[in-house]
Amino acid sequence: MLMLLKAALLPVLSVLSLLSFLFLAGCASGTAANFALRDMGSFHVGGRDVVISGKPVTEIRRTPTGPPTKLDPNGTYKVEQTYVQYFLPANRRGALPLLLWHGGGLTGASFETTPDGRPGWLNYFVGQGWDTYNSDAVERGRSGFASPEVFSGQPIFLTKTDPYERFRIGGGAGTYNEDIKLRQRRLAGNQFPFEAYDAFTSQLVPRWLSTDQAITDSYIALVDKVCPCVLVAHSQGALFAFRAAQARPGLVKAIVVVEPAGIGDAAQAAALKNIPVLAVFGDYFEVDARWATIRKTAEAYFVNLRAAGGRVDIADLPKMGVPGNSHMLIMDKNNLEVSGIIQKWLAGLPGLYQ
Repeated sequence: MLMLLKAALLPVLSVLSLLSFLFLAGCASGTAANFALRDMGSFHVGGRDVVISGKPVTEIRRTPTGPPTKLDPNGTYKVEQTYVQYFLPANRRGALPLLLWHGGGLTGASFETTPDGRPGWLNYFVGQGWDTYNSDAVERGRSGFASPEVFSGQPIFLTKTDPYERFRIGGGAGTYNEDIKLRQRRLAGNQFPFEAYDAFTSQLVPRWLSTDQAITDSYIALVDKVCPCVLVAHSQGALFAFRAAQARPGLVKAIVVVEPAGIGDAAQAAALKNIPVLAVFGDYFEVDARWATIRKTAEAYFVNLRAAGGRVDIADLPKMGVPGNSHMLIMDKNNLEVSGIIQKWLAGLPGLYQ
């Protein structure tokens, strides 16, 4: 009898626990609001099987006190898949799902709670009523790694110095110091949460220079699975957003690129003529000529998109009266103000938001 009662209650309890599951979401003004989800979950998508052979068999202990076991590396492996986590709000207002794609050396954690504990863009967009899918690209985070036979070349690891000086968080080369009191900012009004920089570096993961096609293929598989959709991509992620749109122009309905470090193929610009694009740029581009080059390259590509009949809008934040953003503007102190600008643009596209 007790078992029957428990079985009868399970569906009810599941619904109640899901609908009462509250996320902290920030609105554009930075205040907090509670919202409910109608569903949440995760899955892996894409990838392929690889067969490894000719490797020696060794003996290992899988735990310090465990018995010896064989380690045979020969066999079939699943590789180059992408991990995706989704959050579906009970009060859905976005007509299409929003896909968040992170930058180089990072994972989907970029869009989650900021290093200093504030709501991230994932929270914000779910709170605005968008079905939101946050992923770890191939070779990052929960997507998993692969053997050297699959990922050729050496992985790139970022020191704690690198993002501080390269992402316009500090004031350029020579401004990082292990002693937080001695780190030079030299960027008046910078919005990055300096006190949480060390927490940010906990998010850094290795990346490979040889996996771009694998990442592209896996993201296209994601688009095939959940789209039509809107892509929101940060930094390196923009490369894959444009590539996915070129491959599936009928499934990608809008693209937001946040400081795009990669662009699409100009020869395929016509494929994006019906896909509106918003490009968001922060501050301090004069600190490092590299950033000026990256932006110039992106804007040249946008000229091609417009010439092919496409729409490209640029949100130059300092010119809009929103100064002080680093390359990591998705976690800067005004990150919800920036996401609010994106939300306003998306809501202005016909049929995307109610």
